[in-house]
Amino acid sequence: MTDTVYAHLLISEQYATGSLFDVGWMTANLLLALAALHPGGDLTADADEGSISELGLALPYLPVLAGIAVAGFRLVTVGRLFPFMAWTAIALGVILIARHLLVLAEHLWLRRNLQAQVQARTLEVRSREDQLRHQASHDPLTDLPNRNLFLDRLQQVLLRRRNDTTLVAVLFLDLDGFKDVNDSRGHGAGDRLLRQVATRMRSCLRAEDTLARIGGDEFTVLCPGLASEPQAVGVAERLGESLAAPLFLDGHETYVTASIGIAYAGPRGCVPDELLRDADAAMYQAKERGRGQIQVFTTALHIRAESRLQTAAALRRAVADEQLRVLYQPVVSLRDGTIKGIEALVRWEHPERGLLGPGDFIEVAEDTGLIVGVGQWVLQQACCQLAAWNAAIANLDVNIAVNLSARQLAEPSLPQRVAETIEACGIDPRRLVLEITESALVHDVTTAAMVLDELKALGVGLAVDDFGTGFSSLNYLKRFPVDVLKIDRSFVSGLGVDPEDTAIVAAVRALGGALGLDVVAEGVETELQAAKLLELDCPYAQGYLFSRPVPAGALLPSLLRSSRASTLV
Repeated sequence: MTDTVYAHLLISEQYATGSLFDVGWMTANLLLALAALHPGGDLTADADEGSISELGLALPYLPVLAGIAVAGFRLVTVGRLFPFMAWTAIALGVILIARHLLVLAEHLWLRRNLQAQVQARTLEVRSREDQLRHQASHDPLTDLPNRNLFLDRLQQVLLRRRNDTTLVAVLFLDLDGFKDVNDSRGHGAGDRLLRQVATRMRSCLRAEDTLARIGGDEFTVLCPGLASEPQAVGVAERLGESLAAPLFLDGHETYVTASIGIAYAGPRGCVPDELLRDADAAMYQAKERGRGQIQVFTTALHIRAESRLQTAAALRRAVADEQLRVLYQPVVSLRDGTIKGIEALVRWEHPERGLLGPGDFIEVAEDTGLIVGVGQWVLQQACCQLAAWNAAIANLDVNIAVNLSARQLAEPSLPQRVAETIEACGIDPRRLVLEITESALVHDVTTAAMVLDELKALGVGLAVDDFGTGFSSLNYLKRFPVDVLKIDRSFVSGLGVDPEDTAIVAAVRALGGALGLDVVAEGVETELQAAKLLELDCPYAQGYLFSRPVPAGALLPSLLRSSRASTLV
């Protein structure tokens, strides 16, 4: 307003220094200074941006232009100023003001453009953050929640159910035979299989359920708000049924099953990690019963899991503290009673529980991987002991048998280790027999065949232990270069009593004879069993009837007698 009146007075030659309007300038400058000291809100906010426009910038200058125009018009009309000069002055004023407005408009455009770029960058950063959060909480292969997100959701469900009487269940799934798919068709096919499995299982769950992949071929399911325990079992059955139809990989039909463990949240004090651990333990129990089984976690399973953990820890110390022992059990000829072979058997001399048999710790050793080191140690001890017997007894004609586990058989370096042990102990490789169970043979058929061929090339003998209890297949006997069949004690125990057991032993004996294999009957404990085996023309046997597993020193007299008897014959 002060500028407008000043322009009018100046052009009309009515302005004088000290005019009242000079106070207006001082007041305006003071207000501007106060505004600079207290700028107010955020100038980058959307509301401020909307309130500043080109028209808003031009409004303060309209009164100035109006004042110049009015003053010029009056001067022209009274004859004090020529029209050309008046309009020239007005045009110059307009140009100056327009230039100022253009500068301000440019600044406004730059600010708006900068704000648009900042907003776009902010949205991009937020989108990237959301993407990173999703990647951190989801499995990249199946886009299912991962372990961390699953445990977080489980924690939230457990917190919400404090005043809720409904049931919460956790299911732990492991695909049966998934390794065979990876080994036979490649990891790419395995990944495609996992994606198909995830899609099928997701389709048979409720919206409130959470399906997660926590690694490898393992999945978990969180089922909140269940009315009863059988409802969780029903969910597990539906998951199993969803995998019943064939999956298609590269045009080939593929079938998979899932072993499922179920654990229920207790009424209070339940920890997510412990609940997942219990479901995992139940799953392993289901897997032990066969493919596609369902197992609910019980207190007995918890006790068993705790016992296994304690056994694993103690077994590690036992290996380091040299608590393991090797005992030896002879294999005798049923025709003349002489010793034809010796089996090396590992035992654990526990400082508190006494001498433990393999059933008390071998399974734990398998699961923890300790069996590889234990097996190598037993092999070393047995081969060196045979060398010691050979040095003590002239013309000793016996073999030493050592058991191999599935873990050892899966080691490509096994043949090299066996060769080094034979050379270090100085024994004839033909005197070493390595025993493998049927289940170990079929665990990884391709690797087993390769390793056994290399072992056979060393000159060692190969025996199938516990024949008839696993996946007995004539194809395996044809494919693997075995020399000996050992009939399991479960069939030998019924000889002369159970006609079916007698028929099975007779069939195995005939099979071994037809294939040119030696046959050994295990677990012979009575004279009746020995007589029946002799009647069935089974050449060799071992068991408590002849000798219990004994230390090497205790077996030496028997070896001396057997050697003299063989020499006399």
